[in-house]
Amino acid sequence: MSGYIDIVCNLYDPEAVRKGQTGIDNAFKKQVRMDRRLWGGIPVSEYLRKMDRAGIERSLLIAVRAGDMNVAGSFEVPYERVHKVVNKYPDRFSGLAGVDPFRGMKGLRELSFAVNELGFVGAHLYPHWFGLAPDHAKYYPYYAKCAELEIPIMMQIGHNLVYSQSRRLPSVGRPITLDQVAIDFPELKLLGIHIGVPWTEEAISMAWKHSNIYLAGDAYAPKHWPKAFVHYANTYGSHKVLFGTDWPVIDPERAVAEIAALGMRPESHQKMMRDNALEVFTRIPRPKAARKAKSQRKS
Repeated sequence: MSGYIDIVCNLYDPEAVRKGQTGIDNAFKKQVRMDRRLWGGIPVSEYLRKMDRAGIERSLLIAVRAGDMNVAGSFEVPYERVHKVVNKYPDRFSGLAGVDPFRGMKGLRELSFAVNELGFVGAHLYPHWFGLAPDHAKYYPYYAKCAELEIPIMMQIGHNLVYSQSRRLPSVGRPITLDQVAIDFPELKLLGIHIGVPWTEEAISMAWKHSNIYLAGDAYAPKHWPKAFVHYANTYGSHKVLFGTDWPVIDPERAVAEIAALGMRPESHQKMMRDNALEVFTRIPRPKAARKAKSQRKS
C-alpha cells in the first residue's frame, strides 16, 4: 500500500444495490460508463482488494442521507450499516455521518451519537437532494453542531447529474454559497467535493479566500479534471485539495493511476493523496508509530 486516503467512498455492495441505497439507476451507470460487471455491486471484501491494488490505505465511507424521507425517491444508508463495516475493518474504513436538515433535533442528536459513540470522523451533506443551497438557514444548526464536535463537513458543490430517471434534482450547490457559511463558522472546516463543475474556478476562489474551505478531487476521472483545478492542487492550493473517488462513480485503481499521470510535484501529490486528509479529518486513527513519534516530539 502507498498510504493514500480516499475521503469520498460510497457503500456499493449487493445489499445496498438491492435495497435501493445507492441513489443511482442503470441509466446513470450507463452514462458514466460503469463496467456492467459492477452494476449489481461488489462485496466489501472485493472492494478492499481494489483499494490494495490502488495503494489506498483507508476510505471514508458515507452513511448517506439523501433527501427528506417523507418524499418519494429519497433514501439513506443507516449509520449502523456503515458502522458495521467500519467495525469489521477498522484499519481500512472510517465513517461519515449523513445530514438531513429536515430531522431537526433528532438529526442533531443522531449526529452527536455517530461521532461520540460510533467513532465517525466527519459529516456529509448532499444539498441537491434537499433542494436547498449550502447557505440555507436549515443547515445552520448542523454546521454549529459540527463545529462543536470539531469535525469537518463535506458537501457536493457544482451541478449534479440525473442520478435516477424517477427523480431529477436541481443544481443548488454553487460554490459561492459557501462564502457566508465560512464567514459565519470560521472554526468549521468546510469541504467542497465533486470539484465544483462547471464552476470550478469559483470553487477555487472560495478555497483561496477562506482558510477553512477545502476542495476534493472526486467524482470525475482525473484525466478530465479542469486544468485550473490541477494547477491549484499542484501549486498555491496544494494544502487545500484532498483525494477522493466517489466510488462507484470512479474506480479507485483508475483514479490513482490517472492522478499519477498528471505529473504533479511529489510534495503536492503526497499532500493531496494523504497528508491533507489527516489535517482536515483529525479523528482518523493514526498508525501507532506515528502517534508515538508525535508524542516524543511533544516531550
